[in-house]
Amino acid sequence: MKKQPKPKVAFFDFTDCEGCQLQFANMGDTLLALTELVDIVSFREIMSEAADEYDIAFIEGSITTDNDVLRIKKIRDKAKVLITLGACATIAGVNGIKNRSPLEAAKKIVYGDKADIISSIKAMPVHEVVKVDYAINGCPVYIPEVVSVLKCLLMGKPYVVPNYSVCVECKMNENVCRYEKDQECMGPVTRAGCNSWCINNGNRCYGCRGLVEKPATDAAKDIMQKYGLKVEDILNSFTLYNDSMGEKYDQEFK
Repeated sequence: MKKQPKPKVAFFDFTDCEGCQLQFANMGDTLLALTELVDIVSFREIMSEAADEYDIAFIEGSITTDNDVLRIKKIRDKAKVLITLGACATIAGVNGIKNRSPLEAAKKIVYGDKADIISSIKAMPVHEVVKVDYAINGCPVYIPEVVSVLKCLLMGKPYVVPNYSVCVECKMNENVCRYEKDQECMGPVTRAGCNSWCINNGNRCYGCRGLVEKPATDAAKDIMQKYGLKVEDILNSFTLYNDSMGEKYDQEFK
């Protein structure tokens, strides 16, 4: 039987820190095993070669310039499968903070007297510009979830990102609620899939995976009231990762 060629994989980054690609590069034996199934032809974190022909494109980073829009469309045209990697690509991430201010004001804050020569548009997740086939949330991405997505990809199956809150996974891991430790936590309204990674390691949830579609806002308000928090405390926390969904939650919580 003729051996089928392995699919070619390429990684691209837009506005981001490349931390999610670094997570990918640090997968160790899992990454080596993956190379038995695919050909990685472009991946700046681990190789100097870069090929123009690919089947699968991993995208890290949010879209923040007109040039980004043109570039991601060209990548989409070439790739049979496009996968967003990390918070910046899936929900605009920390780059979305600038959307809270008028664009010209945000440019002035960042670039000062050079603002007029800087080309910039609102920060957008990739799916607002082109079709996305798989999404891997998180900042950085959670490797066990990356592996789950890769398995679905190679089997040609869809991967469904959980649409229940991190609290569900946190309870299953028998963690003490962060509110009991006088910490604000985004777990009640944040999309699961990370196995409550941060809370398991003594931190709180910052909401890097994006928000569930229908958060239990009444229950969240009850929690805030029980622990003496104000709605503004949680809404301020939204701004770190979730500005692209912020207006919706401003309305629901207020």
